[in-house]
Amino acid sequence: MNKRDYYEVLGVSKTASQDEIKSAFRKLAKKYHPDVSKEPNAAEKFKEAQEAYAVLSDESKRRQYDQYGHSAFTNASGGFSGFEGFDFGSMSDIFEDILGGMGFGFGGSSSRRSTNRARSGNDVLYHMTISFDEAVHGCKKDISLDITDTCPECDGKGGFNSKTCPDCHGSGTITSEQRTMFGSFLSKTTCPRCGGTGTTFERTCTKCNGRGSIKVKKTITVNIPAGVDNENRIRLSGKGEAGINGGPNGDLYIEFTVEEHELYKRSEDDIYIELPISIPDAVLGVKVEVPTIYGKVDLLVPAGTQSGSKLKLRGKGIENVITHRKGDMYVVIKVVIPTKLTKEEKKIFENLKDTMKEDKGILSKIKKFLNN
Repeated sequence: MNKRDYYEVLGVSKTASQDEIKSAFRKLAKKYHPDVSKEPNAAEKFKEAQEAYAVLSDESKRRQYDQYGHSAFTNASGGFSGFEGFDFGSMSDIFEDILGGMGFGFGGSSSRRSTNRARSGNDVLYHMTISFDEAVHGCKKDISLDITDTCPECDGKGGFNSKTCPDCHGSGTITSEQRTMFGSFLSKTTCPRCGGTGTTFERTCTKCNGRGSIKVKKTITVNIPAGVDNENRIRLSGKGEAGINGGPNGDLYIEFTVEEHELYKRSEDDIYIELPISIPDAVLGVKVEVPTIYGKVDLLVPAGTQSGSKLKLRGKGIENVITHRKGDMYVVIKVVIPTKLTKEEKKIFENLKDTMKEDKGILSKIKKFLNN
């Protein structure tokens, strides 16, 4: 089959500049590269464009082609030999533009920058259970963590006396030609010797086995602020996993679970306590001593207080962990009804019943309804 003219393949004139030739090939490569194109016969069209660019982008080969045409690169068996001596690396920036952003790993310089760039270490989440009092007043606690830390022997480098990788010559990638049924294609892969860093070491660190980090057990003191609640988190900057390539450590997050208290119930920054009192105290009123989270205080229960009433102690709640303003404490009155009475107590209540004036309101309505 007759080959098409290379200038025609790329869609440029015979006087086109190298920039115009490169730009034309870039457009065709984006359109027909087999890894990204869904066009019919994309592999054949890409191979044709690659072959044309291999010749026309090289000044020496271009002059031969201009003088002798395709015959300048046809060997004795009739096959094409235009890739002999061709620098595959000259296409690396084009392949990076086509495939680099799609995760194919092409493009030596960008891939190497990605491998070598400093990256923060992973964050760590630690779940801590504390008592109600510890949450209310704050405290200090020591925790032990098995965590990845920078290797102290090699300072996180992974070895000693770095040098340019002999396999990739510092590029971080290996370029190879792959032959398929559709033709020959260029492939760039991460260098297996240096892992894409472009450098190796005369001596690998034996403490971290070249990783640059090791697992260590650390004891960390945590300052727990007053007022933390369930599922609240605090961040300890730089206390997480070791960074990569000299990057900063990640952060440590402490998430809290607060145990319940035997007396107090919490609702955000307010707390509630149930106070049992007798019927006489509810009727006549009484002064009682109430335990708050800051100590005991006297509380006056007014005469006639009903069961379920809430009496507020302002500022006796929990300090807000952000604003530091204190919530309130609510004393919930529970009038205790005796279940067993002595003869004397029963007589007292019967006399009280006789002496109390009948309520003309709801009680009289109920009594009238029952008598009908």
